[in-house]
Amino acid sequence: MKEKKIASNKVLWIFAVGQLGWSILSGIIANWLVYFFQPSAEEIAKGQLTFIPQGTFLGLTVIGLITAFGRIFDAVTDPLIAGKSDSCQHRLGRRIPFMRYAAIPFGLVTVLMFCSPVRSESPVNAVCLFLCAMLFYFCMTCYCTPYNALIPELGRTQEARINLSTFISVTYFFGTAIAYLVPNIAGLFAGAAGYAGSYRITICILAVIAVICMLIPAFLIDEQVYADTTPSKASAFRSLIATFKNKDFRIFVCSDILYWIGLTLFQTGLPFYITVLMGLDDSMTFPLFAVMTVLSFICYPIVNIVSKKIGKKKLIIFAFGFFSVAFLVTSFAGKTAIPPKVYGYIVAALAAVPMAILGILPQAVVADISEEDQKATGESRQGMFYAARTFAFKLGQSAAMLLFTSIAVIGRDTPKGESGYGLGYRLTALLAVVLCLLGGIVFLRYNEKKVLANIGADTETKA
Repeated sequence: MKEKKIASNKVLWIFAVGQLGWSILSGIIANWLVYFFQPSAEEIAKGQLTFIPQGTFLGLTVIGLITAFGRIFDAVTDPLIAGKSDSCQHRLGRRIPFMRYAAIPFGLVTVLMFCSPVRSESPVNAVCLFLCAMLFYFCMTCYCTPYNALIPELGRTQEARINLSTFISVTYFFGTAIAYLVPNIAGLFAGAAGYAGSYRITICILAVIAVICMLIPAFLIDEQVYADTTPSKASAFRSLIATFKNKDFRIFVCSDILYWIGLTLFQTGLPFYITVLMGLDDSMTFPLFAVMTVLSFICYPIVNIVSKKIGKKKLIIFAFGFFSVAFLVTSFAGKTAIPPKVYGYIVAALAAVPMAILGILPQAVVADISEEDQKATGESRQGMFYAARTFAFKLGQSAAMLLFTSIAVIGRDTPKGESGYGLGYRLTALLAVVLCLLGGIVFLRYNEKKVLANIGADTETKA
């Protein structure tokens, strides 16, 4: 077989643009779907309508059930698409064909999720949202699972792997930051289009930008030049079982699930922490995220250099602890004498450091584990390793959506200024603290020295 080229930093940056695109779409849904369909009293007062039933059943809300079921569906389809990608025999490779065909539907269905056919609270809207959610997560899987599988194939040395993880973390932050701009941009259209209409116009504009970004690596990178395109012969089910037999991967996944439940609680709650607990306008979401992003970028070179010297494990454990502190501080928002805006910037600054570490290093850890497994088994299952990871953390995200939407209603009817106002939102932040601490404790068991030793000889040769 012809030896594959080592991807240059230019190629790695082109690849990272794809993450900019899908993180915009993912950020829109993660940050604004619950905010749009389960609005707080403050947003209803501004003119936001309720499009789906707002009651609870056994403590669960409609939007919580829809988003949780969507994530479960997403998690189940991950291994199936990974198996198809790993065994794909297309002339363009195993990953690129999926990315090309999934990008446009992915963007379109993101817009449709916010387009309710009935202009008032109706079960019809809930059914339509459910169907769109299933399509959204299916399209997301079809693009992101093959995309992530290219990470260890393009980053085939430790230096390239950490560089690529850094690049896609940068574009992920930019994509998420752009998604946080939704209320700021929507404000430009609110007078003519109304509250809901302004959100829909904004999301449509951002979806077009996202699709263009996702198509850039799909058409500018020749997978055959850089990646091993030999199809895997194992079935999707057997490949998934074999993947989870890897002990270090199981430890990583358990830790990752706890982290993603905590992070999803925080991300979903951020607009509510800002508007309800801090009493600020939702337009402050972007400035606070921008501060966190800038500070994170300052940390990126440090994370890149330090991780190469002391390893990834120590930094990841440190990040879990630091994130717990940020979540704990968030839970006390509005309960101190510190001005709300200042308090918001303190939370953003605290979250910046762990966001930089956990935005870069976990992807590189999965790449290390998948490379070690390939050497041990002879099977090229990069797609399944990333699918197995997303399968697990999306189940965690499903749990987080159920938890957040159910806990958030606690104290919802308490008048502003009275004891118990915003209690549900505070509880979600405190739960995130506990989960992050547990995630760090679990990750202590990851045997980084063994993994790196088993891939070290080839890594040094390629470098």
